[in-house]
Amino acid sequence: MSDDEAEFRDFVRVQMEPLRGLAYLACGDWQTGEDVVLTVLARLYARWRHIDNPLAYARTAVVRAAIDETRRPWWRREESVGHAMPDPPGPDDGTSVVDERLRIRAALLKLPPRHRAVLVLRYLEGLSVQQTAEVLACPEGTVKGYTSRGLDGLRQILGVELVADEDAEVHHEIRPV
Repeated sequence: MSDDEAEFRDFVRVQMEPLRGLAYLACGDWQTGEDVVLTVLARLYARWRHIDNPLAYARTAVVRAAIDETRRPWWRREESVGHAMPDPPGPDDGTSVVDERLRIRAALLKLPPRHRAVLVLRYLEGLSVQQTAEVLACPEGTVKGYTSRGLDGLRQILGVELVADEDAEVHHEIRPV
């Protein structure tokens, strides 16, 4: 096994799950996300020697491929049963955190793909505006606009006030809007 191949295997071992999670958040489906990641890793392997920053390349390719997947005609016709929200949990059963994550996930899926991608990259992946712009190949102003419109969309869908702090985390409080 060559050194390049060993480096690539190490990269895949370490980055497979984070990339899969990123793809899932960008497209909203685990199977599609995994397909996207495997396709991107196959392309990355072919170019491995020529890429200076493989993680940046992989993130960019995963987000773009996930967005492209959601634009395919068959995507709009079929919807998994798994997208349905479960009944709200009873009091003090310890599932309120999970319920809130599912609620936010469902709200993210209602946003346009580019808005969702910007919010995932900015607040869940912790990228800066400049890094997000590089990943999506768009101007920084576009990232700022998509961030604003995406957060507004989440506010409307969730009926909560979202507050983004300087550490790139989204905190939310339930307040009627």
